[in-house]
Amino acid sequence: MSKQIVRPGRTISGSLEVPGDKSISHRYAMLASLAEGPTEITHFSAAADCRSTLDCFSRLGVKFDLQGDRVCIEGAGISGLRKPRRTLDAQNSGTTMRMLSGILAGQEFRSTLDGDASLRRRPMRRVMDPLSKMGARIEAREGGFAPLKIEGTRLNSINFTLPVPSAQVKSAVLLAGMYADGVTSVTEPVRTRDHTELALAEFGARIEHEGRTIQIHGRPQLKGRKLRVPGDLSSAAFFLAAAVVLPESTVSIHKVGLNPTRSAVLDVLGSMGAQISVVSIRSEHGELIGDLSVRYESLKGGTIEGDAIAQLIDELPAIAVLGPYTEQGIEIRNAAELRVKESDRISVLAENLRRMGAQVDELPDGLRVAGRSAGQLHGAEIEPHGDHRMAMAFAIAALGAKGDTTIREAECAAVSYPDFFPTLERMVER
Repeated sequence: MSKQIVRPGRTISGSLEVPGDKSISHRYAMLASLAEGPTEITHFSAAADCRSTLDCFSRLGVKFDLQGDRVCIEGAGISGLRKPRRTLDAQNSGTTMRMLSGILAGQEFRSTLDGDASLRRRPMRRVMDPLSKMGARIEAREGGFAPLKIEGTRLNSINFTLPVPSAQVKSAVLLAGMYADGVTSVTEPVRTRDHTELALAEFGARIEHEGRTIQIHGRPQLKGRKLRVPGDLSSAAFFLAAAVVLPESTVSIHKVGLNPTRSAVLDVLGSMGAQISVVSIRSEHGELIGDLSVRYESLKGGTIEGDAIAQLIDELPAIAVLGPYTEQGIEIRNAAELRVKESDRISVLAENLRRMGAQVDELPDGLRVAGRSAGQLHGAEIEPHGDHRMAMAFAIAALGAKGDTTIREAECAAVSYPDFFPTLERMVER
């Protein structure tokens, strides 16, 4: 396993384009596979997770051609998937497993969906329950963990209220709703990312909204499209964070997705004092995109809690490691969901921040990180526990530390951003 040494930086400057949005790439690939005719997707995410989605659909009989960041998918039609000869392997991708479960629930064949050791520890009961109510029969290890054995069938439409906010569970039910007669609805306790609804509408499904309820009409006829994936704001967040760690920094990030259900990170950093500007805003395929510019400004810090957490869940690691660089420190609450991501992110953040000398209180649903008055961070050996966002977050924390930091298992960053470390190294001045 590779180690990455991150040396302290003086400043970070320059411009970049981040990889295609991982969440949107998953959804475009899934719906393109179920559409009639070809779909061409450019700026497709380089993330290993998105390749897992493509490989799963290949085992279901869908043909695709991936060249760089361009993928052409020959859709099989909504009823055209074939029974796989082997287990479908989602690798490390929770998005693939949860959302594909919704599609497999509506097939007229049996399939098995599995993943790596990390994914086998992530709870799947929250997806299994609504799909079972729709008529699917799903067996799981210990009642709620992969591998999932899914006996597909013609599904019943349901009106489902999410017990906790989850875009993945919402998406699984909406995708299953394509295979149900009538109208399937999902009601959210708070608004979560809406990429699935936008992508379904773009491919031709009939989607309706009423408050926090989303409805999909069954048996849509999806049509292949030409699409471009916006830059991944969750990946951009690490470079926004780097710019507020190192004085005199200025960073520009082009063609980034600015979906309102994803852009809370800009509001939170702005409320702490970050100087972020957004220009050239436009709409492509229902998604907002634009260019971001950030320059160094000392951060106040503050508390993040409540409804905002659901829209910040992937960016919280990048925000948490900024705590020691703020005046007041940073406190995160109502984020128990972080404990069931690729790692227990609350525990891993606390463990590694302490290794670097930070004062941290670990809470059941978050953590409290002391501000700069507690002292400068120092270099340390970081254990990301195979979690891509932990590896990248601590690379950012290391830039302002005293001495070098070694990040173990650094290759795990490829799950979402294969070129993260070379890009960071290119832009940091020492």
